[in-house]
Amino acid sequence: MTELVACLSTGKGTWGHVNRLIEDIQWDKVLLFTNAYGKENFSANAKTEVVVIDPEQGLKELRDVIYTELKARVKSTEIAINFISGTGKEHMALMAAALKLGVGVRLMALTKEGAEEI
Repeated sequence: MTELVACLSTGKGTWGHVNRLIEDIQWDKVLLFTNAYGKENFSANAKTEVVVIDPEQGLKELRDVIYTELKARVKSTEIAINFISGTGKEHMALMAAALKLGVGVRLMALTKEGAEEI
């Protein structure tokens, strides 16, 4: 399919949403940006890479960290992104990093019909 990139942090029940999105589609790779708690407590599958970020960093610093990780890990010309979990700052940093990298972006989420592009 393609590569899924998502934040995994705050929001009641959002980990379940992200996990189901990971499991319901055959992704080539999954890249999750999370804090230390998320890395220790989220059960990732073999195709999932978990990257620890510091959500207390400034927006530009967070964008630069995410950009560096995306540049090193993303191999395709487009990525699927899910924004259900995480904060607005994390989402902004991720979107800015993806745009700076120049990859196409598809927004993916779970709906009543299952996992689909929004």
